[in-house]
Amino acid sequence: MSVASNVPRTSLFFRLLANDTGSRIFLGAIIALMILVPALNLLASPDSWFHLPSFAVGLFGKYLCFALLALSVDLIWGFCGILSLGHGAFFAIGGYAMGMYLMRTIGPRGVYGHPVLPDFMVFLNWQELPWFWHGFDMFWFAMVMVVLAPGLLGFVFGWFAFRSRVSGVYFAIISQAMTYALMLALFRNDMGFGGNNGLTDFKDVLGYSLRSDNTRAVLFVLSCLALVGGFVMCRTIVASKLGRVLMAIRDSEARVRFIGYRTDIYKVFVFTLSSMLAGVAGALYVTQVGIINPSEFSPLKSIEIVVWVALGGRGTLYGAVLGAISVNALKSYFTALAPEMWLFLLGGLFVIVTIALPKGLAGLGIKLPWPRPSRPWPATSFLRGSARDDHS
Repeated sequence: MSVASNVPRTSLFFRLLANDTGSRIFLGAIIALMILVPALNLLASPDSWFHLPSFAVGLFGKYLCFALLALSVDLIWGFCGILSLGHGAFFAIGGYAMGMYLMRTIGPRGVYGHPVLPDFMVFLNWQELPWFWHGFDMFWFAMVMVVLAPGLLGFVFGWFAFRSRVSGVYFAIISQAMTYALMLALFRNDMGFGGNNGLTDFKDVLGYSLRSDNTRAVLFVLSCLALVGGFVMCRTIVASKLGRVLMAIRDSEARVRFIGYRTDIYKVFVFTLSSMLAGVAGALYVTQVGIINPSEFSPLKSIEIVVWVALGGRGTLYGAVLGAISVNALKSYFTALAPEMWLFLLGGLFVIVTIALPKGLAGLGIKLPWPRPSRPWPATSFLRGSARDDHS
């Protein structure tokens, strides 16, 4: 009887989770938030100390969207060595795709009462709906475009860049140029995306008012599920054979190419997948914030994403999530307390963490004396046995 027959058939992710304390804590915290935040908002009495106001639910949901965005950047930067300073573009494209659907559902309830054209098109004397707006009155089509549009841009951009062996600081510069060019283009009124004002004044999604407490709670839960799903997918990828190849490319791409791997194909794949994750984050962000405009394409936004990942801990996944939530929570606090000092505080925080915690905030958990199981799970024993067999 083989050893494998005595081992429970569990997925790769759950086998890895057995010895990954950080991931277990992260998933437990997100699941707890997914239950507690809606419960405190909807079930607790408004006069109770435990009541969570509706604006806080939307604020926490926004943090989770940023966390998913940071996760997408950590996947390519922390595990494949691809530093992208243009990932805000994919986030914004996903947001615009969702915003276009929300605008089409307004119909005659808009300010000008036009049954087809959004208000900004009526104001600018557009006579008909542009071809690229067709289909966005259907939810399923919009959801496809939320993933397909940023994924297609990421694939095309990555294909030309990685096939030309552009990497390092040069890739970071051209990715920044890409998002800057898109920002300039969308500021134009004749592009058909609302110009400087962008898309706003959304009413409902699938017939449910976006101002309803129940809708906000559902959107928060969806943000939690998207973050958990994105984390599980990324964690499974980086722990697989594909992940080993990606980390080898990060450490020495020339050696990986020398032994016969098409490194450009691996990099295009992971970059495209990361772009799709960013698009999903953007779509969830728009429904909870209520606006999307060209400022989301700003290169400074993309640089800020990289700062989140660096502060949280590059190459850990949950560290990127921790960095995104921590920095944005501090931003919400200090921009109200001392708005003119916020950027100086962020810069100082980045310097301190870089010097004192080179592994980021997630590095604090590595130093803690986490209790280890006295006996490993059978699945992990099987993994070690398989590893020995592979080397023999």
